[in-house]
Amino acid sequence: MFSAADLPDTVPVFPLPGALLLPRARLPLHIFEPRYLAMLDDVLKTPSRLIGMIQPFEGRGDALHLIGCAGRLTGFSETEDGRYMITLSGISRFRVLKEIDGFTPYRRCAVSWDGFGADLGPSECDKGLDREAFMALLWRYFEAQGLSTDRDSLKEADDELLINSLSMLCPFEPEDKQALLEAPSLLTRRETLVTLLEFATRAGEGGDRLQ
Repeated sequence: MFSAADLPDTVPVFPLPGALLLPRARLPLHIFEPRYLAMLDDVLKTPSRLIGMIQPFEGRGDALHLIGCAGRLTGFSETEDGRYMITLSGISRFRVLKEIDGFTPYRRCAVSWDGFGADLGPSECDKGLDREAFMALLWRYFEAQGLSTDRDSLKEADDELLINSLSMLCPFEPEDKQALLEAPSLLTRRETLVTLLEFATRAGEGGDRLQ
Protein backbone atom coordinates (compact mmCIF):
# COMPACT_ATOMS: atom_id res chain seq x y z
CA MET A 1 0.00 0.00 0.00
CA PHE A 2 1.14 3.50 -0.84
CA SER A 3 0.96 6.36 1.64
CA ALA A 4 1.01 10.06 0.78
CA ALA A 5 4.66 10.16 1.86
CA ASP A 6 5.54 7.57 -0.78
CA LEU A 7 4.30 9.70 -3.67
CA PRO A 8 6.98 11.59 -5.62
CA ASP A 9 6.86 15.26 -6.58
CA THR A 10 7.42 14.47 -10.26
CA VAL A 11 6.16 11.67 -12.49
CA PRO A 12 6.80 10.66 -16.09
CA VAL A 13 3.57 11.01 -18.03
CA PHE A 14 2.11 8.95 -20.85
CA PRO A 15 -0.41 11.06 -22.81
CA LEU A 16 -2.75 8.57 -24.48
CA PRO A 17 -6.17 9.64 -25.79
CA GLY A 18 -9.02 7.49 -24.52
CA ALA A 19 -6.87 5.44 -22.13
CA LEU A 20 -8.32 5.75 -18.64
CA LEU A 21 -6.72 4.52 -15.42
CA LEU A 22 -8.54 4.77 -12.09
CA PRO A 23 -7.33 4.11 -8.53
CA ARG A 24 -7.33 0.42 -7.55
CA ALA A 25 -7.94 -0.61 -11.17
CA ARG A 26 -5.55 -2.18 -13.67
CA LEU A 27 -4.68 -1.02 -17.16
CA PRO A 28 -2.80 -3.18 -19.69
CA LEU A 29 -0.64 -1.29 -22.17
CA HIS A 30 1.48 -2.16 -25.19
CA ILE A 31 4.72 -0.14 -25.19
CA PHE A 32 6.68 0.09 -28.44
CA GLU A 33 7.65 3.74 -29.15
CA PRO A 34 11.34 4.37 -28.38
CA ARG A 35 10.60 7.31 -26.04
CA TYR A 36 8.25 5.20 -23.93
CA LEU A 37 10.62 2.26 -23.93
CA ALA A 38 13.18 4.70 -22.48
CA MET A 39 10.61 5.84 -19.94
CA LEU A 40 9.95 2.26 -18.93
CA ASP A 41 13.66 1.58 -18.43
CA ASP A 42 13.94 4.65 -16.18
CA VAL A 43 10.76 3.85 -14.23
CA LEU A 44 12.06 0.39 -13.38
CA LYS A 45 15.00 2.04 -11.59
CA THR A 46 12.76 4.07 -9.25
CA PRO A 47 11.34 2.88 -5.89
CA SER A 48 7.77 3.86 -6.73
CA ARG A 49 7.70 2.59 -10.36
CA LEU A 50 4.96 5.13 -11.13
CA ILE A 51 3.77 6.27 -14.55
CA GLY A 52 1.20 9.04 -14.90
CA MET A 53 -1.57 8.36 -17.40
CA ILE A 54 -3.04 11.59 -18.72
CA GLN A 55 -5.34 12.75 -21.51
CA PRO A 56 -4.05 15.21 -24.11
CA PHE A 57 -6.41 17.99 -25.19
CA GLU A 58 -7.73 17.31 -28.67
CA GLY A 59 -6.82 20.00 -31.16
CA ARG A 60 -4.60 21.92 -28.74
CA GLY A 61 -1.12 20.79 -29.70
CA ASP A 62 0.84 19.34 -26.80
CA ALA A 63 -1.55 20.62 -24.09
CA LEU A 64 -2.48 18.14 -21.37
CA HIS A 65 -5.46 17.94 -19.06
CA LEU A 66 -4.61 19.04 -15.54
CA ILE A 67 -5.73 15.82 -13.82
CA GLY A 68 -4.33 12.36 -14.49
CA CYS A 69 -3.87 9.11 -12.57
CA ALA A 70 -0.60 7.49 -11.59
CA GLY A 71 -0.21 3.75 -11.83
CA ARG A 72 2.46 1.49 -10.42
CA LEU A 73 4.16 -0.83 -12.87
CA THR A 74 3.12 -4.23 -11.52
CA GLY A 75 3.63 -6.50 -14.49
CA PHE A 76 5.53 -6.60 -17.74
CA SER A 77 6.80 -8.99 -20.34
CA GLU A 78 9.16 -8.37 -23.24
CA THR A 79 8.57 -9.58 -26.77
CA GLU A 80 11.32 -10.92 -28.97
CA ASP A 81 11.49 -7.66 -30.92
CA GLY A 82 11.97 -5.49 -27.82
CA ARG A 83 8.43 -4.34 -27.15
CA TYR A 84 6.74 -4.59 -23.75
CA MET A 85 3.33 -5.64 -22.54
CA ILE A 86 2.85 -3.94 -19.17
CA THR A 87 0.20 -3.59 -16.49
CA LEU A 88 -0.33 -0.46 -14.42
CA SER A 89 -2.17 -0.67 -11.11
CA GLY A 90 -3.92 2.61 -10.33
CA ILE A 91 -2.58 4.34 -7.20
CA SER A 92 -3.81 7.94 -7.09
CA ARG A 93 -4.98 10.80 -9.22
CA PHE A 94 -2.81 13.90 -9.40
CA ARG A 95 -2.98 17.50 -10.55
CA VAL A 96 -0.33 18.81 -12.92
CA LEU A 97 1.51 21.85 -11.57
CA LYS A 98 3.89 22.32 -14.48
CA GLU A 99 5.71 20.37 -17.13
CA ILE A 100 9.42 19.88 -16.46
CA ASP A 101 11.94 20.68 -19.15
CA GLY A 102 14.74 18.18 -19.41
CA PHE A 103 16.73 15.82 -21.54
CA THR A 104 14.46 12.79 -21.39
CA PRO A 105 12.68 11.84 -24.63
CA TYR A 106 9.42 11.45 -22.69
CA ARG A 107 7.47 14.10 -20.80
CA ARG A 108 7.61 14.67 -17.04
CA CYS A 109 5.43 16.79 -14.79
CA ALA A 110 5.62 18.28 -11.32
CA VAL A 111 2.40 17.18 -9.64
CA SER A 112 0.29 17.65 -6.54
CA TRP A 113 -1.58 14.79 -4.87
CA ASP A 114 -3.64 17.10 -2.67
CA GLY A 115 -7.39 16.48 -2.75
CA PHE A 116 -7.08 12.84 -3.76
CA GLY A 117 -6.43 11.25 -0.37
CA ALA A 118 -9.35 8.84 -0.75
CA ASP A 119 -7.58 7.24 -3.72
CA LEU A 120 -5.06 5.72 -1.30
CA GLY A 121 -7.77 4.28 0.96
CA PRO A 122 -10.04 1.24 0.77
CA SER A 123 -12.49 0.52 -2.03
CA GLU A 124 -15.50 2.79 -2.24
CA CYS A 125 -19.14 1.66 -2.04
CA ASP A 126 -22.06 3.26 -3.84
CA LYS A 127 -25.01 2.91 -1.49
CA GLY A 128 -27.32 4.61 -3.98
CA LEU A 129 -26.66 2.09 -6.75
CA ASP A 130 -29.82 0.40 -8.03
CA ARG A 131 -27.98 -2.57 -9.43
CA GLU A 132 -30.98 -4.11 -11.20
CA ALA A 133 -31.79 -0.89 -13.09
CA PHE A 134 -28.12 -0.23 -13.78
CA MET A 135 -27.54 -3.70 -15.23
CA ALA A 136 -30.67 -3.41 -17.39
CA LEU A 137 -29.33 -0.15 -18.85
CA LEU A 138 -25.94 -1.78 -19.37
CA TRP A 139 -27.40 -4.71 -21.34
CA ARG A 140 -29.32 -2.27 -23.55
CA TYR A 141 -26.12 -0.31 -24.13
CA PHE A 142 -24.16 -3.42 -25.14
CA GLU A 143 -26.92 -4.49 -27.51
CA ALA A 144 -27.27 -1.01 -29.08
CA GLN A 145 -23.50 -0.77 -29.58
CA GLY A 146 -23.08 -4.34 -30.82
CA LEU A 147 -20.72 -5.20 -27.95
CA SER A 148 -20.31 -8.45 -26.04
CA THR A 149 -19.07 -9.10 -22.53
CA ASP A 150 -18.96 -11.67 -19.75
CA ARG A 151 -22.27 -10.86 -18.08
CA ASP A 152 -21.73 -13.19 -15.14
CA SER A 153 -18.48 -11.46 -14.17
CA LEU A 154 -20.17 -8.05 -14.25
CA LYS A 155 -23.07 -9.28 -12.14
CA GLU A 156 -20.69 -10.57 -9.47
CA ALA A 157 -18.37 -7.53 -9.38
CA ASP A 158 -18.48 -5.23 -6.36
CA ASP A 159 -19.64 -1.63 -6.82
CA GLU A 160 -16.24 -0.04 -7.39
CA LEU A 161 -14.92 -2.74 -9.69
CA LEU A 162 -18.12 -2.67 -11.74
CA ILE A 163 -18.30 1.10 -12.18
CA ASN A 164 -14.58 1.68 -12.67
CA SER A 165 -14.12 -1.23 -15.08
CA LEU A 166 -16.97 0.01 -17.25
CA SER A 167 -15.62 3.57 -17.13
CA MET A 168 -12.27 2.31 -18.39
CA LEU A 169 -13.47 -0.22 -20.95
CA CYS A 170 -16.49 1.36 -22.63
CA PRO A 171 -15.59 3.14 -25.90
CA PHE A 172 -16.45 6.68 -24.82
CA GLU A 173 -14.87 9.82 -26.25
CA PRO A 174 -11.64 11.04 -24.56
CA GLU A 175 -13.39 14.06 -23.00
CA ASP A 176 -16.03 11.73 -21.54
CA LYS A 177 -13.25 9.56 -20.11
CA GLN A 178 -11.76 12.66 -18.52
CA ALA A 179 -15.10 13.49 -16.89
CA LEU A 180 -15.20 9.98 -15.41
CA LEU A 181 -11.65 10.38 -14.10
CA GLU A 182 -12.41 13.72 -12.47
CA ALA A 183 -15.60 12.54 -10.74
CA PRO A 184 -14.98 13.25 -7.03
CA SER A 185 -16.61 10.05 -5.74
CA LEU A 186 -17.82 6.66 -6.91
CA LEU A 187 -21.41 7.94 -6.73
CA THR A 188 -20.71 10.88 -9.05
CA ARG A 189 -18.73 8.63 -11.39
CA ARG A 190 -21.69 6.26 -11.56
CA GLU A 191 -24.05 9.17 -12.29
CA THR A 192 -21.74 10.35 -15.09
CA LEU A 193 -21.45 6.81 -16.42
CA VAL A 194 -25.24 6.37 -16.46
CA THR A 195 -25.63 9.61 -18.44
CA LEU A 196 -23.06 8.42 -21.01
CA LEU A 197 -24.66 4.97 -21.27
CA GLU A 198 -28.13 6.44 -21.74
CA PHE A 199 -26.94 8.86 -24.43
CA ALA A 200 -25.05 6.16 -26.34
CA THR A 201 -27.95 3.71 -26.02
CA ARG A 202 -30.46 6.18 -27.45
CA ALA A 203 -28.10 6.94 -30.33
CA GLY A 204 -27.50 3.25 -31.00
CA GLU A 205 -31.15 2.28 -30.84
CA GLY A 206 -32.02 5.17 -33.13
CA GLY A 207 -29.72 3.86 -35.85
CA ASP A 208 -27.07 6.56 -35.32
CA ARG A 209 -24.52 4.36 -33.61
CA LEU A 210 -21.52 5.98 -31.96
CA GLN A 211 -18.15 4.92 -33.28
